[in-house]
Amino acid sequence: MAKKEKHKARAIITGYLESISAKVFKDDYYKNAVTKMIKGCQGVYALYKNDSLYYVGLAIEFKRRIKQHLKDKHAGKWNKFSLFIIRKEEHIKELESLIVHVAKPKGNGQSGKFKDAENLLPELNRTVDGLYYEYKAKMFGDGTKTKKKQTARIAKKSIAKNKRPLYGLLKDWQRLYVAYKGKDYKAMVRPNGVIEVFPSRERFDSPSMAGIKIIKKKTINGWKFWKYKNKNGELVYIDELRKKTV
Repeated sequence: MAKKEKHKARAIITGYLESISAKVFKDDYYKNAVTKMIKGCQGVYALYKNDSLYYVGLAIEFKRRIKQHLKDKHAGKWNKFSLFIIRKEEHIKELESLIVHVAKPKGNGQSGKFKDAENLLPELNRTVDGLYYEYKAKMFGDGTKTKKKQTARIAKKSIAKNKRPLYGLLKDWQRLYVAYKGKDYKAMVRPNGVIEVFPSRERFDSPSMAGIKIIKKKTINGWKFWKYKNKNGELVYIDELRKKTV
């Protein structure tokens, strides 16, 4: 049986020129040669002052952009350039943003921003928090019986975890969010379905009881109060979870 050929991924960067002197645009021989090579090419370019990165930009037409920088506000601040030819135009902006974000060239006024990328630091913090609470619970217990004042964190007659509304509906240590009267509040769903509200760290068996802690009223529909981030990173009401189980 013939072996299946592995699909070879197409390169994003199809060609490059590095550390080319700006003087090439003053010499017809080199200028024409470079122009011929990069004609119609698109991608990311970098300007250098000697060996120090000064500026990063994107261009659909390299030659025009490079020559422009010999006369605009960047004139005299660079003497070398590099070109990186990108296969698809839609990749150019992201690659430029990545380089600017990492290298922070002096000539770029703003740091590179990623359009649709998610900052994973909050997720890392949530994971670390979750692991810490899990470790603490294993080592010292959950601490709810150490003081009388802490009895409010969980109902006096604690219910079985499989009867808590959010048990099994969300991943462990899932964060909940709500904006109320101009303030943002957060909570965390523990593996046993208990909801821990921040910053007080009080714990509740149901989303409604956790919501009452925020709004200071007797009743509330917690399912249409708290939100969570779905797999698309969108904030949606936890009521959506009930619809999925019906």
